[in-house]
Amino acid sequence: MPKNNTAYKFRIYPNEEQKIMIGKTFGCCRFIYNSMLADKIEEYKKNNRMLKITPAGYKKANPWLKEVDSLALCNEGLHLGIAFKNFFDRKDMGFPSFKSKHRSRQSYTTNMVNNNIKLNGNRLTLPKIKNIRIVIHRELPSDGYRLKSVTVSRESSGDYYASILYEYESCENQAEHIDAEHADVLGIDYAMHGLAVLSDGTECDYPGFYRQQEARLKREQRRLSHCVKGSKNYKKQKIRVARCHRRIKNQRKDYLHKLSRKIADTYDAVAVEDIDMKAMSQCLNFGKSVMDNGYGMFCAMLKYKMERQNKRLIVIDRFFPSSKKCSCCGSIKSNLLLSDRVYECECGNRMNRDYNAALNIRDEGKRIIACA
Repeated sequence: MPKNNTAYKFRIYPNEEQKIMIGKTFGCCRFIYNSMLADKIEEYKKNNRMLKITPAGYKKANPWLKEVDSLALCNEGLHLGIAFKNFFDRKDMGFPSFKSKHRSRQSYTTNMVNNNIKLNGNRLTLPKIKNIRIVIHRELPSDGYRLKSVTVSRESSGDYYASILYEYESCENQAEHIDAEHADVLGIDYAMHGLAVLSDGTECDYPGFYRQQEARLKREQRRLSHCVKGSKNYKKQKIRVARCHRRIKNQRKDYLHKLSRKIADTYDAVAVEDIDMKAMSQCLNFGKSVMDNGYGMFCAMLKYKMERQNKRLIVIDRFFPSSKKCSCCGSIKSNLLLSDRVYECECGNRMNRDYNAALNIRDEGKRIIACA
């Protein structure tokens, strides 16, 4: 049986003593990562070879590293190894960079060994840290799921989170054996306003949470720019700005999770277009609107939710003429402009441009299922 992982993220509320220990762990992990990276670079410059060393080799010269969880330090060595592997194997990945105290993500990961991680009610027990208050806002898995690790993180707003990773055995994927004739397939076409248009005629009403909070965010950022950098007021205002961003992020994720869950529970297969969202955000002054929609995040959520139910997400080639093709007769309208919001065909078909594209995406998805 193939094994998969799934994570559940919860808010935790450590006390002052626990916050100090978590902060120490963040600092020690950052120190280990930067020291190992620096030593590897120096060794390669001198002897033209990669240095093999573990975090345990730094504890003798730095005995304060023994105060924190040793598994967290070991994971930093693994993360550095993955960073180098990605650099050598993938052309789009840059050389591993040093971690910064103020700019890098504040987090560490510890593994389950000899039942050292326990979750009892609203209390989470971690190595070196006992009984952190945790808010379990959703049901945790039980049968067939094994707790693997916990990642503790601190956001820029000052909030602490624990991401609990579980391992489970997945069933044989039945998504490849979907019956094209009887399958309920949905086509989704991206829309700048409202996120998407579905082939069942539904137009998503995504409200644009960034645009709603933009005036408040501007005001808080303006106040931050007037503060003296490094002062107490600067630090307080920086947290206020981070909380504005946190509110927008949480609203967006909540909307996308609910929409993707509804679609995954309703349909057997979903077809979407392969869109380069980064390139779209960098042209025609669409940056804020494209990033606010979070369409890429929506597709990622939809993908794993469909897979967990043995359903299928079909990605249509980005050069497929979904907008220019008539969903009734199949003819291609090559002179269609971006400003044409209504699709009119010589066969008499007249409908919303995005709805026509969603129908074409659905039909292309059905064709791919039938071929498979």
